[in-house]
Amino acid sequence: SAIMAIRFLGLFIVMPLLSIYALHLSRASEVSVGIALGGYALSQMFLQVWFGKLSDRYGRKHILAFGLLILALGSVVCAMSSDIYTLIFGRLLQGAGAIGGVILAYLNDLSTEENRAKIFARMGQFIALAFGVSMILGPTIGAKYGVGSLFYLTALLAVVAIVLLYTKVPKEPKIHHFEEYAKILEVLK
Repeated sequence: SAIMAIRFLGLFIVMPLLSIYALHLSRASEVSVGIALGGYALSQMFLQVWFGKLSDRYGRKHILAFGLLILALGSVVCAMSSDIYTLIFGRLLQGAGAIGGVILAYLNDLSTEENRAKIFARMGQFIALAFGVSMILGPTIGAKYGVGSLFYLTALLAVVAIVLLYTKVPKEPKIHHFEEYAKILEVLK
């Protein structure tokens, strides 16, 4: 839950300032700023199922770490962007670290049916807390140090999440969810 909250904090912390910031980048227009805002969700939407499939095959921890590294890389690209197209690319990269479904699967793997509802509710509380904190911290930090600092903070938080993943999260049990692997097109359909 903490890893999910850290990831969402990194996403939410730039939201109050992103459109204003992006409009001042070179070659920015209202449409390109909208693409920059939605790019995160767009790439996440397309990659979520693939990350889940990869985590079934190669293990949850490794895929979570990979997704968090992509989030960190995308955050650094966003922080260094001087034009809207670099920001759009960075936002697409951030979303490409699509680990939400993998975390949900991991929580499911680690829980019993009796405590699953409580575990998922706790994760929701962590996400809500991350949202509330980010609405205060984002404008405060952004006003003092610039919006680029928020993206660097997101990259740092992704690294902290990786450390938590390998030091505090228990090893995932080996669970075979399907007797044969689901065909990805059937899942998408």
